[in-house]
Amino acid sequence: MNETASNAVERRRILVVEDDEEIRSLLSKYLSDCGFKVMLAGDGKQMDELLASSQVDLIVLDVNLPDEDGFSICMRLRNTGSPPVIMLTARGEDTDRILGIELGADDYLVKPFVPRELLARIGAVLRRTAPDIEPSQQINAYCFSGFVLNSSTRRLLGPTGVRVILTSAEFDLLLTLCRNPGKIFARDELKAASTTERSVDILISRLRQKIENDPRDPTLIQTIRSMGYTFTAKVSAH
Repeated sequence: MNETASNAVERRRILVVEDDEEIRSLLSKYLSDCGFKVMLAGDGKQMDELLASSQVDLIVLDVNLPDEDGFSICMRLRNTGSPPVIMLTARGEDTDRILGIELGADDYLVKPFVPRELLARIGAVLRRTAPDIEPSQQINAYCFSGFVLNSSTRRLLGPTGVRVILTSAEFDLLLTLCRNPGKIFARDELKAASTTERSVDILISRLRQKIENDPRDPTLIQTIRSMGYTFTAKVSAH
């Protein structure tokens, strides 16, 4: 067993949604050997049943499934505040990768891949979405413009108290902005909450749709020409 990996992610629960039995079996054994608790589903229906009855920390989701394709499932999961999602696909075109990110995926891996690469990506996504434990970061909530972003529960409440559904990547990006109001971020500085500079733009656009009064004329997340983005809201931390 990879001792370092297992210590860092011991017993984290991974749901693998993959219709290929051979790949499903290989990933189950490999991830189990690396210290994860692995659940398996061959299609969207089995995935829904497991999510209804079990707590899951991350979903590895194949695009080509027999009943409902992974893009449709990812969009559906995004609207319910699901665990983070890493998509697997045999298609490597940039348009498919961008579509996956647009629909709420946290990362995207093209087949064939080395299991160790998937392990590294799982670890990276889980580190981004894990609760903060450093003393300097023990702040439970960030309040701005009537919104409350809770870093412990990883939830965003709107001005009326209604929860605003965010994907894991959207939450991570908004948390970074709330921790650094007024700072001008170059796109590559925000890639920790994403995978490419292009997907940073997509995440910014999605966040604007959820927190701006007029996403076409944003006042909270502003674009600084030739430089990047800045969060102009007044933020109070609690």
